[in-house]
Amino acid sequence: MMLNRIAAAALVAGLAATTGHAQEAAIRKNLGERIPQLQKIDEVRKSPIAGLFEIRVGTEVFYSDAEGNYLVNGHLIDTKAQRDLTAERIDKLTAIDFASLPFNDAFTIVRGNGKRKLAVFEDPNCPYCKRFERDLQKVDNVTVYMFLYPILGASSTEKSRHIWCSKDKAKAWQDWMLRDQGAPSAACDSSALTRNVELGKQHKISGTPTLLFVDGTRVPGAVSAAQVEKQLADAK
Repeated sequence: MMLNRIAAAALVAGLAATTGHAQEAAIRKNLGERIPQLQKIDEVRKSPIAGLFEIRVGTEVFYSDAEGNYLVNGHLIDTKAQRDLTAERIDKLTAIDFASLPFNDAFTIVRGNGKRKLAVFEDPNCPYCKRFERDLQKVDNVTVYMFLYPILGASSTEKSRHIWCSKDKAKAWQDWMLRDQGAPSAACDSSALTRNVELGKQHKISGTPTLLFVDGTRVPGAVSAAQVEKQLADAK
């Protein structure tokens, strides 16, 4: 009797696996043929909703039925738990290993004992970054790794280059962001700025400021000092 149960369970599992493979194949085939930009699907997996599958292309997330006849581009919300499941999934996909950041392409601003760590991508022409910088002055005992991220045009690149080529990068940055005092014209090897933009594109950093914490958490936007403090505490 026990052997019969084991055999039956194995048969059910095998049928489920076969069905799952067939559904994935159908999704890949139909979506790839009908929507050419989805020919390179990286992953197909079941969603929490029966009959709905998550389709991952890079760090983008879509949803489809089992045959790829319908495609949903939107967020899946768990109303009972009040959770945005799509946002949580994307956060995991776009998480950045803090220790792997190219810190040589950033400069540091140290306050207090500097024990806590924070990386920030900012554009010198971003008004939200200026607001964020004023709030960031209230956060103590932190080392800020500042990645200049000039994505708002030629003027951003020029200002970033002058700041990067200054003798005291941190002072030049704060003079501009807090006091509207532009850095003197300067020239040097500014290839770090190009690498920063490439890094940001690779990790889909589409706006400034964007904050990265040691636990891999990414926070976009000009958040308050209180929010920064909370994230620093949570990231320990």
